Amino acid sequence: MLCYNPLMKKHLIYIGNQFLNNRALQEYVQREVEDKVDLLNIIEFYSENDKSLFLELEKVLETNNVIIIVTSKSSYPTVSKLLCTITADNMVLKDQLLVPEKSLIHEQNTYLLQHVDTYANVIMVDLNEEFPTVLLQENEKAVKINLFDEDLESAKALLEPLIQTYDVRVEYTQLVSGWILLTINSKRYNNISHFVTSAKKLLATKLITQEEIIPMIIDKLKVYKKKITIAESCTGGFLAYMFTKHSGASTIFEGSLITYSNEIKSNWLGVKDKLFEEHGAVSAEVVEEMSDGALNVAFADYAIAISGIAGPTGGEEYKPVGTIFISVRSKLNSNTEVISLKGDRKYIQYQSAMYAIKMLLLLEKETFF
Repeated sequence: MLCYNPLMKKHLIYIGNQFLNNRALQEYVQREVEDKVDLLNIIEFYSENDKSLFLELEKVLETNNVIIIVTSKSSYPTVSKLLCTITADNMVLKDQLLVPEKSLIHEQNTYLLQHVDTYANVIMVDLNEEFPTVLLQENEKAVKINLFDEDLESAKALLEPLIQTYDVRVEYTQLVSGWILLTINSKRYNNISHFVTSAKKLLATKLITQEEIIPMIIDKLKVYKKKITIAESCTGGFLAYMFTKHSGASTIFEGSLITYSNEIKSNWLGVKDKLFEEHGAVSAEVVEEMSDGALNVAFADYAIAISGIAGPTGGEEYKPVGTIFISVRSKLNSNTEVISLKGDRKYIQYQSAMYAIKMLLLLEKETFF
């Protein structure tokens, strides 16, 4: 692999008709690439028959950036020939793969070339084979951790002395209110390690040093031999998916309920009919009974319930689109909040699920922090 300066922009280019309309394939490729090169700055798509492809590749090779060119099996020969023309190179056969003669590294279905100060990793994605190796990685170490129950300005003020002490660079990303993702960079991994250790001592019940929160929750619940269940309305199973997409979820998650109609909320979760009449389905009173009913019907230790208006229709004067009620509950504690979110339907659903996860973590800190 080749290390590069993290300040260089990362440019992902898909070339091939199979990528243009297949969102699942695009996301799969992007996950694999970002596992090695972190945040991508630019993403572009081209048909393999695009007449502007030569000029676009020529232009992008002059940018002094890092480029990942993802090709289909059918577009790979065309792309490689164009790159050889641009870089005044020849195609040669190496290990049963045609690659530019001056390529720096090559492995199965992947090669790396340099043109002036630009690095280009060409990756041929064949759906019948393992994803090829990404031949680039940052020469600066980076770790991501999660901070809860602090606003952005307070977090910066609290961590600034540690940043100065350990000579690290910290980037702050607010995921939802009260949940900040910290990206810590340094050329020395030991500096990051010392920073994280000191930050954890300072913010013991607010900082989780793992990047991936759901796998951490799964591991914690495994240790304590506890179960979680979910009752969803406006998020339509999205929160349950956030758990079940991870391996090992079955040990702590036996099932959940998607309860859209009032009748199903009543029949499956035991929500009283009078609550719909007095408060409406989108209310604190209903979502509290949803979480209580889910906890009981699943014989679980933790329950999360979400009800709201994800839009784009359904809003009212006192409950506009983006009004979300969330209830989290254990056998000992419970908490219910109403939040007001902005965005399209999908983004409101995502924010609702993330906020619910945050509420779960803060419900019983001794379990998760």
